[in-house]
Amino acid sequence: MITLYGIKACDTMKKARNWLDQQGVAYQFHDYKKDGIDAERLRAWCNEHGWEILLNRQGTTFRKLDDADKQNIDTDKAIALMQANPSMIKRPVLDTGERRLVGFKPELYASAFD
Repeated sequence: MITLYGIKACDTMKKARNWLDQQGVAYQFHDYKKDGIDAERLRAWCNEHGWEILLNRQGTTFRKLDDADKQNIDTDKAIALMQANPSMIKRPVLDTGERRLVGFKPELYASAFD
């Protein structure tokens, strides 16, 4: 089963959902804010892509952190930050079963379903 991870109200999520719907791709949606996210899954994503890709440091939530929380980030600290603040996880994460795609680009999604 294909799973799309993210936050319902996010504009990029809406684009990804629309793309999947238009292509007739069946998926389940996992809302970080409503359903949370476990550390094991975040660790697996970090192992696959690196925490630097998964941790959204451009968003308001990250920018509002204390300076101490923004320093000396490693995988464990990034996972803790993302679990405590799910909006810090880059969106969307699309789990195709074979791989995870981080962010939304129509051409990337198209290549995953060719």
